Amino acid sequence: MQSWRQLIAGVGYPTGKVIMGLFSSMGSKRTQRKADAKIRKAEEKMIRTRAKVQAEAESHESRKQAKRQLKDEHKYAKRAHKQDRKTIKTSGKVQQKTAAAEAKAIAEQAKADAAAAFFTPAKMKRYLAVGRMVAPIVVPIAYRAAVSARSQVTAVQAHRAGVAPALLTQYGGPSATLRARIAACQETAGQVAELETTPEGQEFVAAMNARLNNLKVAADAADTMPPQQRKNAQRAIDNELTAIDNDLLARLNVNPTAVR
Repeated sequence: MQSWRQLIAGVGYPTGKVIMGLFSSMGSKRTQRKADAKIRKAEEKMIRTRAKVQAEAESHESRKQAKRQLKDEHKYAKRAHKQDRKTIKTSGKVQQKTAAAEAKAIAEQAKADAAAAFFTPAKMKRYLAVGRMVAPIVVPIAYRAAVSARSQVTAVQAHRAGVAPALLTQYGGPSATLRARIAACQETAGQVAELETTPEGQEFVAAMNARLNNLKVAADAADTMPPQQRKNAQRAIDNELTAIDNDLLARLNVNPTAVR
């Protein structure tokens, strides 16, 4: 039995050369495939290396560009801050000058107002000095003038109310004249009571006093009313007092309405 090498060599067989050519072709293809694989592997490695180098270059350029941009931004910010400080400084100087001008104008205006004013500290001192000198003379005169004027006003009011000035000075308030008239009517009623000794006369006097007491309360209430309402109440009280005066005089056989 021959070995496989003899078979490959084609010893004793006519087809040996064909078989040897087949094995040789197969080996050549295998070698080609290995070479192609090495080439592809080298190409892939080269592609990866190129990509890595490119990525590193791009990263470096990006960092460099970012650093340059940051530097520019810092430069611009520094310049902007410098401009802002300059603007603020200029604005502060302008405001100070404006405030100083306004303060000067206000001071001059105040000085002019003080010079034009009638009552200034200097003038007040002079007025007080003169007042202390003339006070012993002027005050008594002014007091007597005020008392005299007050007496004249009281006399006029008492004359209009039909009462004595001394009686009017005993009362105060918006309804002082009415209170004085009520007091005068009560005095008249007391005099009538001395003349009327009959029960009917005493009853009349009591009725008059009751009406006068009511009017006294009404006069006190009128002082607390608003001006217009108080005026109306005082007019009603005045009319009622006039009616009581007429009744008292009629009781004394005097009819003032009949006098012409």
